[in-house]
Amino acid sequence: MSESRPIALDAMGGDHAPHEIVAGAVHAVRERGLPVVLVGSPRVLYEALADHDATKEIPIVRAEEALAMDEGALASLRRPRSSIAVACHLVRRGDAAAVVSAGSTAGVVATGRLRLKGQQGVLRPAIAVTLPTLPSPTVLVDAGANAEAKPEMLLQFAHLGAIYAELAHGVHDPKVGLLTIGSEAEKGNKVVKRAHELLQAGPGLHFAGNVEGHDLLTGKVDVITSDGFTGNVALKTMEGAVRYAFTELREAIEDSRIARLGAALQRSRIRDLRRRLDAEAYGGAVLLGLNGTVVIAHGASKAQGISAACRLAADLAAAGVVPAIGERMAATGRSHRLW
Repeated sequence: MSESRPIALDAMGGDHAPHEIVAGAVHAVRERGLPVVLVGSPRVLYEALADHDATKEIPIVRAEEALAMDEGALASLRRPRSSIAVACHLVRRGDAAAVVSAGSTAGVVATGRLRLKGQQGVLRPAIAVTLPTLPSPTVLVDAGANAEAKPEMLLQFAHLGAIYAELAHGVHDPKVGLLTIGSEAEKGNKVVKRAHELLQAGPGLHFAGNVEGHDLLTGKVDVITSDGFTGNVALKTMEGAVRYAFTELREAIEDSRIARLGAALQRSRIRDLRRRLDAEAYGGAVLLGLNGTVVIAHGASKAQGISAACRLAADLAAAGVVPAIGERMAATGRSHRLW
């Protein structure tokens, strides 16, 4: 993997595209030293780059179309020359190290599967997100790519999450938990119960048993495996609860002079907590299991979030996540012949 290959950044995807996407690209190039290529409308992107005096710093690759934020998976077929499709093609051709997009998650997943294809042995690619637990982050997978999953897929998601935890967060022998409605082995539907059996018997995994929704932020395990429907609901519930807690905290502080004084004394700790709980600080979610590195930034990402997503994509490409997944799937297939 050549470090000189740029990150292919879908400049037309996201709530604040293209201006915040371009600003994020400029930050990634100037502050992080990352090579980036913007994919989208040349005229629009040239004007946005000119606002930053960066027209000579960041190249542009033409894309004739863009996926709207409200478009689903079928848009990947209707728009074969969309900016995310062209970005994936750059990776497939070897001209880019990774793809970053803040566009429609369904569109990015469908386009990634169509253009980059799933790795050999991978039943379905899955979205991995980083939860801000201590002392190390927790990886939740799948967080929305597969609304329905077979037990074998949940086992495979656990392997994908374990690889991600090892390479992205430096966790040795990550502990894996299965998200369900109770800690006992018999809790859950038929799919979850069978997945529990497979996880217990599966080689190469440190299975720690079932986990529940209240365990998401406790750091009880390093990897949480789930179907995409359950994982996405859990993730968004957690994000909403965090926003609510900070809103209530801010109002409580503003209501009292003593509280404001206390907050001033704890300003650095509150700032650190806010930074740790900020989803953009982690760069976004990662679509694992494709023949290429794909990072999906939050749709509302602004410049700093896009820059962080580019950093994450570059780090994962350099760490060799894709070949590591291939090796794990090959070894697991030899052991169990499940896929």
